[in-house]
Amino acid sequence: MDYVIRAVRAGEWRSAKELRLAALRDPAAPVAFLETYGQALERSDDFWRERTAGASEEGEGRVRQFVAEAPDGGWAGTVTVLVERPEDEVRFGEAAAVPQAHVVAVFVRPEERGKGLAEELFRAGLDWAWSLGEPLIERVRLYVHEDNPRAAAVYRRIGFVPTGESVPMPGDPTARELEYAVARP
Repeated sequence: MDYVIRAVRAGEWRSAKELRLAALRDPAAPVAFLETYGQALERSDDFWRERTAGASEEGEGRVRQFVAEAPDGGWAGTVTVLVERPEDEVRFGEAAAVPQAHVVAVFVRPEERGKGLAEELFRAGLDWAWSLGEPLIERVRLYVHEDNPRAAAVYRRIGFVPTGESVPMPGDPTARELEYAVARP
């Protein structure tokens, strides 16, 4: 593979913004993301600077965004991992019962799919989560919309399994987000 999988750097906010906007234009975006293209487009450059810096290798260490960088320097995909502790405010889903990580914002450009990039991005995110010090991350979870079987298949292939837990989809209480998780090896 000619791609480099790495953490974003604080100054790369323009690339992070462009990739997020591309993700939100994907046909699966309505069932894959909690934000719309229009909402993201309205965000200020300061928002993108802060978001990227906070998830960068230079950031505080509770959020990390990984990207797949193509040989030409373009970004082909991304995954973000958030650390959740029982005492933290709940961002999405149920409160953490144990120290865990939460995978969000998974995206690989359509023309780059099928090359193993999702697996490599997840490997980097999981390796990072497992490497964190006390308290040790005991599991990594994610949520997938019940109508997103393509994403669910990728997550199962990577090793995530359905936990049986689900939460209503924000904005559509008739739809469900299904929790998948992988335990610490």
